[in-house]
Amino acid sequence: MNEPCALLELCDINLVRGGRHLLQQVDLKLGRGEILTVIGPNGAGKTTLLRVGLGLLPPTSGRVYRHPGVTIGYMPQRLHIDPTFPLTVKRFLAMADVKRSGKVLPMLEEVGAAHVLQSPLFSISGGELQRVLLARALMREPDLLVLDEPVQGVDVHGQLDLYKLITRIRNERGCAVLMVSHDLHLVMAATDRVLCLNRHICCSGTPEIVTNHPAYLELFGPLAVQHLAVYSHNVNHRHDTHSDRSGGADVG
Repeated sequence: MNEPCALLELCDINLVRGGRHLLQQVDLKLGRGEILTVIGPNGAGKTTLLRVGLGLLPPTSGRVYRHPGVTIGYMPQRLHIDPTFPLTVKRFLAMADVKRSGKVLPMLEEVGAAHVLQSPLFSISGGELQRVLLARALMREPDLLVLDEPVQGVDVHGQLDLYKLITRIRNERGCAVLMVSHDLHLVMAATDRVLCLNRHICCSGTPEIVTNHPAYLELFGPLAVQHLAVYSHNVNHRHDTHSDRSGGADVG
């Protein structure tokens, strides 16, 4: 355990609340520059696992290791915005880190959302909001990006663009990415490793290994076959990877 390259490591994590096992014997290790995606059905403990890794929720038993000095950028699953609160995107990002407020525009440019700088936060689209939240997570120049459902509320085309963007950020910054997702068919082509969770680890490994694992097929049923077909197509047809300009990202 605690290898020099590991930014985050969870060992034999158990979490019990109200007599209910939310996590059982979960192991996770994330190295520098890796993208690790946690998938699973609703109620599987995915967000709970992220919170344990971030130190926001203490496990009942097990060990959590974060590399000394590691900087983490966190993108939450939901942001509830009061439409009566006059908060612009610029102000929202500046509040995240006053010392780095000069980086607001460069961060928005990096995620392809510079055009919403002066917009009221409540007025921007779902896809624009997700990019703003990603820019907020990048404000601290993180070694590790933790993204909880980063494409939530975004249409399929927008989801693909966001996954490309996340991959580009990893490639350019060299940061690790720990991500939770329900979008199996798209995320499988945008991750290095997959952890399939249903309170315990059902299976883990590369997308190729997981999508052919009996536990994955049993957990997701007929949808798994569809996701596998789409994933196989994406993997085998990665031509023209530099053609996307809207998200400014290449598929890694």
